[in-house]
Amino acid sequence: MLVSCIFRLYMEMGSCILDGNADAVEFCPHESFYNVLAASTYVLQEGDQPSRSGCITLFDVDAEAGRLELIQKVETAGIFDIKWSPRLLQNPGRPLLAQADADGYVRIHSLQGSDSDGSKMHGNGLNELCGDCISSSMCLCIDWNSSATSMAVGLSDGSVSIISLDESQLNILQEWKAHDFELWAASFDIQQPMLVYTGSDDCKFSCWDLRDDPSNLVFQNTKAHTMGICCIAKSPSDPYTLLTGSYDECLRIWDVRSTSKPVNESSIRLGGGVWRIKHHPSTPGLVLTACMHNGFAIVKFDGNQVQVVEQYNKHGSLAYGADWQRGDVSVVGRKKSPVIATCSFYDRLLHVWTPEGDVFV
Repeated sequence: MLVSCIFRLYMEMGSCILDGNADAVEFCPHESFYNVLAASTYVLQEGDQPSRSGCITLFDVDAEAGRLELIQKVETAGIFDIKWSPRLLQNPGRPLLAQADADGYVRIHSLQGSDSDGSKMHGNGLNELCGDCISSSMCLCIDWNSSATSMAVGLSDGSVSIISLDESQLNILQEWKAHDFELWAASFDIQQPMLVYTGSDDCKFSCWDLRDDPSNLVFQNTKAHTMGICCIAKSPSDPYTLLTGSYDECLRIWDVRSTSKPVNESSIRLGGGVWRIKHHPSTPGLVLTACMHNGFAIVKFDGNQVQVVEQYNKHGSLAYGADWQRGDVSVVGRKKSPVIATCSFYDRLLHVWTPEGDVFV
């Protein structure tokens, strides 16, 4: 049974044990809803007829007031990934949360809100806007384009699907076999949304041009990653910077100015498979990483200089989910500091915390 949690002030501010294996946490990126945190789970029920179940759990996070409060829990299929839309759904202007799940479905949830104090929207629950089975394979990852009109979905058979959202309906625009094995990373180029980057257990890092149908291969790097690729994150502030994470424990920073291949690769070994990368929403060159067997790390980079500025090892199993809360807040006894949510898989833990040091220096 999930319960409200009270922050333990100073570094670790709050924690909860979720009802399933935790694999993703996402703070809402829209100003009126910065306080809303979504966490997703995946549970494999073994047996003669195995099934995969999960849920999305919604929290209200208020670091200044010291509150981590349960809002809602939505039972669903086992979830591999969730992402908030980068833009609000017009009329009535609500954030959307996309879900990629083990049943081959993409589901879109709309966040409802109530203006309780005249200035801040406290999300009061998710309503499913639409959902469709897009594949007989599992949906492993999902990413919105910058206009929130379509999504890239990575599939367990190595395919990638481009899905449009039109008036609360999902439509498959393109689908093609992009990789030989599971496709764990599919990401739109933020500045050039006609480009999609993909990475897979086949160790190939690829870029595709959606102006062609089927999508045209712009480049494919088969040598840099010595193990499968887990995540890809284009910089929101620098059109030339892109990061990749891999099971080989390396975080790689790419300059993609070449149209045929990424150039000027820098890397740092983080001591665990790099499962997730999150750019800080307002500070260029600062990223939060989930490092599977080695907890979480905050990494700063500038050109070829890459360094770990803080590590967080309060989780007891695979470090999978991580995100920054938008808007740095004051915590009792401390100056403004970033608030971070992280989750780990087998121990089902969700933590909300702030770095001990000043990561902005």
